[in-house]
Amino acid sequence: MIYLRPESITTKRLMSLLGILGVIISGTMELRFQPLGRWLEGHFGSPTYRVALDAGSTCPNRDGSKGFGGCVYCDVEGSGTGALRTGQDLSEQLEQGLKRVSRRQQHAGGAHGAIAYFQSYSNTYVETARLKEVLRVVEPHLGGQVVAVSVASRPDTLPDECLDILEELSQRVEVWLELGLEAADDDLLIKIGRMHTVDEFYEASERAAARGIGVVGHAILGLPGDDREGAQRTAEVLAASQVWGVKVHHLMVLKRTILEGWWRQGDVETLSPEVYVEWLADFIERLHPDQIVHRVTGESPPEKLLAPHWEVSKNWVREQLTRTLALRGTEQGSKCTTKAPPLFARESRPPIRG
Repeated sequence: MIYLRPESITTKRLMSLLGILGVIISGTMELRFQPLGRWLEGHFGSPTYRVALDAGSTCPNRDGSKGFGGCVYCDVEGSGTGALRTGQDLSEQLEQGLKRVSRRQQHAGGAHGAIAYFQSYSNTYVETARLKEVLRVVEPHLGGQVVAVSVASRPDTLPDECLDILEELSQRVEVWLELGLEAADDDLLIKIGRMHTVDEFYEASERAAARGIGVVGHAILGLPGDDREGAQRTAEVLAASQVWGVKVHHLMVLKRTILEGWWRQGDVETLSPEVYVEWLADFIERLHPDQIVHRVTGESPPEKLLAPHWEVSKNWVREQLTRTLALRGTEQGSKCTTKAPPLFARESRPPIRG
């Protein structure tokens, strides 16, 4: 048993202890949604971790093709690591990331896999020769530590030539394509600087899935001008699009973003963790029961984050989501109106060795 003097319990320490308690509780509670971690271990046979990579791409709403400044919530690193700006090339980024994963798994006997995650900006918004060059860095690790390749992009930067390259790669390793929907409202997508439509998301998701590529749709809850009903509609669109995976998180205000200016003017309100969990439960209920939930919250380096400053952990959010769904008597898919299942399915692979 742990004894603490009352004067020694700071807010930060209390929240840390509650996070640990959340892990214990959630481990004994039946999860009411389909988490990625459980799917990965069952699918690949061992724990599997992302290695985030920065290929130095850009976006059409940054370079003037559709606008300048990018999405209002996106910082100059393009929601990525910014590693390329430091002079670290892709091969070095991947090598160091794989070493970190290996050290992390040493205590578990070393059995693990890695997902090469091209995270920053729109990675298919490049010449085909550049996309081939970028993806070539994973070649030495295929059949070994890298068990999947995930490429982040936009629904309006997906020419057939890029899909040809991803489809060819998918013959040798599992390939995922991460596409931002963010909100199911065309007017809102213009307001936040996305500059694409919901229909373009539908069309891009279908085209990629037809090539045997697993599509992961992104959503943000609490965007300026959006509300609880809007968050529900976004989940309904993601279910109807038949994407295989879903990432969702709350709106965060970061430094060096357009959103920072709106926030400083008092034009942006962020969600409390309690309100977010309620909205998130609505969202999960409306997803298809077979979609894989890759993420239910987000995080940012403290030096970048302006708001909100939650004093809760990711595990707290997961545990509270499970508890909220249990209290409602619902689960993922309880309010889904889409009968058609996700478009991506793979056979389980043999256990990863080494």
